Amino acid sequence: MNTFLRDRILRKLESLPDERLYQILDYAEFLESKYAERQTPAPGIFTRFAETVEDQLRAGRVSASAISQTMNLMNQAMGVLNGVAAAGKSVASDIVSAARTPERPAGESPAAPAPAAVPPQPPGAPITPPGEHRS
Repeated sequence: MNTFLRDRILRKLESLPDERLYQILDYAEFLESKYAERQTPAPGIFTRFAETVEDQLRAGRVSASAISQTMNLMNQAMGVLNGVAAAGKSVASDIVSAARTPERPAGESPAAPAPAAVPPQPPGAPITPPGEHRS
């Protein structure tokens, strides 16, 4: 979408009352059903729920101001629910990562690396102190 055109349309929309904005929404949905060149991305579950409630209120001939107030309240509630969902995902990922990390008993330190293997020496060979090599 042309950014300049979108901004121009938004400026025009901001001056209109909610009742007219619903008329514009209806017309935009009609134009989309007839002439859309691509499919719009599917909204999230909370957005779909809010749009369904809004459509039901409109079908019931509820005033635009009452719908607007209801939708503002729902928008705040969706913000809270999105926060709760994000917190739940965070807790779940913490649990999964903790489950994948092996636990050590209290007081036990991580395992020390295995000592380097010392090559076997033939019987009767002189003992060489560590770190010294004789040829």
